[in-house]
Amino acid sequence: MYLPPHDPHVDDPMRFKPLFRIHLMERKCATVECMYGHKGPHNGHIQIVKKDEFSTKCNQTDHHRMSGGRQEEFRTWLREEWGRTLEDIFHEHMQELILMKFIYTSQYDNCLTYRRIYLPPSSPDDLIRPGLFKGTYGSHGLEIVMLSFHGKKAKGTKITGDPNIPAGQQTVEIDLAHPLQLPDIENLRDFSELSRLVLEVQEQVRREEQEQEQQEEEHSQQAASQPAATPLGAEGVEGEETAAGAEGTTQNKAPASQPFVLPMGVISRNEDYPRTCRICFYGTGLIAGHGFTSPERTPGVFVLFDDDRFGFIWLELKSFSLYSRIKVSFQNAEAPSREAFDEMLKNIQSLAT
Repeated sequence: MYLPPHDPHVDDPMRFKPLFRIHLMERKCATVECMYGHKGPHNGHIQIVKKDEFSTKCNQTDHHRMSGGRQEEFRTWLREEWGRTLEDIFHEHMQELILMKFIYTSQYDNCLTYRRIYLPPSSPDDLIRPGLFKGTYGSHGLEIVMLSFHGKKAKGTKITGDPNIPAGQQTVEIDLAHPLQLPDIENLRDFSELSRLVLEVQEQVRREEQEQEQQEEEHSQQAASQPAATPLGAEGVEGEETAAGAEGTTQNKAPASQPFVLPMGVISRNEDYPRTCRICFYGTGLIAGHGFTSPERTPGVFVLFDDDRFGFIWLELKSFSLYSRIKVSFQNAEAPSREAFDEMLKNIQSLAT
């Protein structure tokens, strides 16, 4: 298991924790040991479920328990997961979320299912190299997000989740066709000014989507009435638009850096964010109540700092998430094709819902 660093230090390296091991004794014979808990290796079981999926099960869960009961287990988990004690965390809401996470995860420490995850394929036109990033999520702590590019959109998919938004959901979506020109540094401190800019772009995006829907409806009606009159160059026109969009993205790839500061009132778990950025885009972020209730996409600002760091300002929450690239080298994690990667994204989202 790869664990994120302690909140809110996103630039620190990932932490490694072994969960099980296999001793190959002879051909078609092996011994499986569970490494979970604090009493050393003990008897476990591994089962191949199907292609790219397997499960592990602990056969001696008493090795996971501690003599001091659940309180000692919680204190130990808290030190490992957060690097602090509950007394160090003064915010009651944060204490409640941490306790929920402990209760939820400790229910499944004896039986786990593993599914393959591909790293996102890259293209020369990508804003930055796609991959896995550690991100701050307020009182939820640090979570792992996969950044991938899809034409004029970029998507941040949660690899680890929380009581509000589970793993597999698309936490942020970046509209690469709508860059944002931030105001000067003094006006940027004014949250209402940033909010005005973002909401103007949101309205523009809404109008463009309506116009596109109307055009598609008109085209479909024309095609239904005159099926033989479909222009031969239609596909070529669409391809030209896509190329133009890609070219625009590439041109915006490495502009001169500009000063950056969070507006007054925006909460950040990590105050050590970069004070210059390359470019910003309009985007949306997914928020929901506990148990993924009433999910909705809300407007925000994607901020590209450098090749390994970006941020997202959640307008409605008045909150800021800072993301830093995971630099662990994973073997054999590349997707065999773009289609295989897209299919994987659909699968992990369907599992979450």
